[in-house]
Amino acid sequence: MSTSHQQHASFAVNLAQKASLIEQQWSPRVVAEMNDYQFKVVRIEGEFIWHSHPETDEAFLVLEGTLRIDLRDGCVHVSAGELYVVPRGVEHRTAADGEAKVMMIEPRGILNTGHEGGERTAVSDLWIEGTSLRP
Repeated sequence: MSTSHQQHASFAVNLAQKASLIEQQWSPRVVAEMNDYQFKVVRIEGEFIWHSHPETDEAFLVLEGTLRIDLRDGCVHVSAGELYVVPRGVEHRTAADGEAKVMMIEPRGILNTGHEGGERTAVSDLWIEGTSLRP
C-alpha cells in the first residue's frame, strides 16, 4: 500500500467508525496525514509493552472506553473525549481493562513499540481500508 497520500478536505472522517473496521487489536491504521504527522486509530484491550520514543512525543485521544497509560512514576487514566501527550523519551505502556478505541497522533514512520520491537510491532504506515484520501 502506498505511503504517499494527499489528503482532501472533501469529507470528514468518523474516527470511531474507522476504528470499528479494524479486525485485530493493537493494529493501528492511518486515517489522515497532516504535514509529516499521521492520525492513526486503533482498538486495544489488555496491556501493551513498555517502550519509549526517544525522537518524538506521542499523543493519545480516546474515542471510546478508557485508556490507562502506565508511566514509571504512576499512571494516567484517559477517558473518552480526553487527550494525553506522552513526552519524548518517557517510558510508557498503554492498557485498557475493556476495549478502547483510540486515535494516536505521531510523526510518519514511528513504530508503535519504539525501539523495543517484538510481536506487537505493527507496520507503521498502513492506511485503513475504506479511507480514500488520495486525489
